[in-house]
Amino acid sequence: MHKKVLLILLIVLLVFPSIAEAQCAMCRAALESEADNSQAEGVNNGIVYLMAIPYLLVGAVFYFVYKRMKS
Repeated sequence: MHKKVLLILLIVLLVFPSIAEAQCAMCRAALESEADNSQAEGVNNGIVYLMAIPYLLVGAVFYFVYKRMKS
């Protein structure tokens, strides 16, 4: 049952990517009012950095656990 719900949610988010945009109204207003895209690029880079760090940490933990279990 849960797999079906997750699959449907994933399909909806892939078909309608505008729904998946997660940006607060204040950030969107500030970024859309800028003439140049330097502030938007900075916000996008910050989002990527914030997203990547937890994945790297979890990956490192799994790597060390895997190495420990293998030896």
